[in-house]
Amino acid sequence: MGTASHPPQKKKKSLRLIRRKDPTEGLTITHPNAAGIDVGGDTHWVALPPDRAPQTVRTFGCFTSQLEELADWLIQHGIDTVVMESTGVYWVVLYEVLEARGLKVYLINARLAKKLLSRKTDHLDCQWLQRLHAYGLLNNSFRAPEEIRVLRSYLRLRERATTAASQAVQHMQKALVEMNVQLATVISDITGETGLRIIDAILVGQRDPVALAQLKDPRIKASRDTIAQSLQGHWKQEHLLALEQARITWDHFQEQSAQCQERVEQHLRQLNAAKQPQAQTNPPESESSTNPQATARQLPTPAQPFDLRAQLKQLAGVDLCQINGIKERTAQVVLSEIGTDMSAWATEKHFSSWLALCPEHEISGGKILKRGRKRQVHQRASQALRMAVYGLERSDSAHGAKYRRLKRKLGAPKAIVAMAHHLARLVYRMLKYGQEYVDKGAAWYEARYQAQQRKWLEKKAAEMNLKLVPIEEVA
Repeated sequence: MGTASHPPQKKKKSLRLIRRKDPTEGLTITHPNAAGIDVGGDTHWVALPPDRAPQTVRTFGCFTSQLEELADWLIQHGIDTVVMESTGVYWVVLYEVLEARGLKVYLINARLAKKLLSRKTDHLDCQWLQRLHAYGLLNNSFRAPEEIRVLRSYLRLRERATTAASQAVQHMQKALVEMNVQLATVISDITGETGLRIIDAILVGQRDPVALAQLKDPRIKASRDTIAQSLQGHWKQEHLLALEQARITWDHFQEQSAQCQERVEQHLRQLNAAKQPQAQTNPPESESSTNPQATARQLPTPAQPFDLRAQLKQLAGVDLCQINGIKERTAQVVLSEIGTDMSAWATEKHFSSWLALCPEHEISGGKILKRGRKRQVHQRASQALRMAVYGLERSDSAHGAKYRRLKRKLGAPKAIVAMAHHLARLVYRMLKYGQEYVDKGAAWYEARYQAQQRKWLEKKAAEMNLKLVPIEEVA
């Protein structure tokens, strides 16, 4: 009996170790005194240039004394520039400590760092960061000056309080609807004078709809009978408790919003006062004793009303509210996010790209290989500019005419982004060159657009050996 023959086994080829080419080979070191920091929640890994110290990689904690020790160690070894990744909010305090010690800090985008840092360990990540930065391969992210960051913090706190207050209003409306109290259907705003008076009366025990309707303000269009019918509900204790808690929450966040607004006004006055030369406030004693007018000038003057537009114009040097669609609150948000110094962006195209108001194409050799969509980032300045575009729907201005034309052609979403991009370029030019914006009106824009279309048609007709003839000549 024959035996089954097995097929001959193939010999495994020996795998040769392929040495990867060093991506930094042949590059010139531009930052010889650079250090790299891998930021963490409780530990920071710091790497020095090779052969700069016996131990080129150390770990430091996040306590203030340990951050000061980190800065001392860098300065001791001749470091003048540091690179780190923007990880959460853990980098903020470290950035401020190093900046206060005179070190130039490079902050790289976490989205970019995710592609570059694949070394698996913190020990290798900080070394790779230091090496890339030494060859000048990392771009610094924009960070506004300290005085602008303070203004930005106040505005973000106010935005958070305003959002929370809006949620409290929704909770009040929900509690009323669950009791079948249809107050929101007859009053446009339940947080107005009439709405709050009625809600407060309900919370203290008033249940008579006729008595509650007597709290109506004369400016309310709905009649007292209609309001009384809407207030006939089912008064359940659990819903009354929800209404009371939402009412208290709304008051709390309204107070916080007002407090933030007061800090914003105070900080803007301080910024503008610091820009002006210090005038002599105390006159000589001989003049004040002999001149009654000089004595009168020393008396405290009543507080002037806060003019937000004038304060922003004094801060920026130009009036951004001259641009159609940009109001005082929009200009305030934009300036608090970008500041007044445009030197961080080489051109208005760089500025628009930083605001994520342009698509992210894949380009090679000057050609677009793949068209991409707009980057999905949370950028408050660009969001404020997009919201400003909604005010151009019925504007009798050049911007209004352009927005309506783009909306017909591209649709509302793309038209909003395109107009926000246009507003961003105008903001850049005004802050960069100190130019003033002058609106020429919708009629001027329509005439210019028709002239451009006529010129394009004439060019196409000439290419086809044709000639455009006006309708009057044909008739």
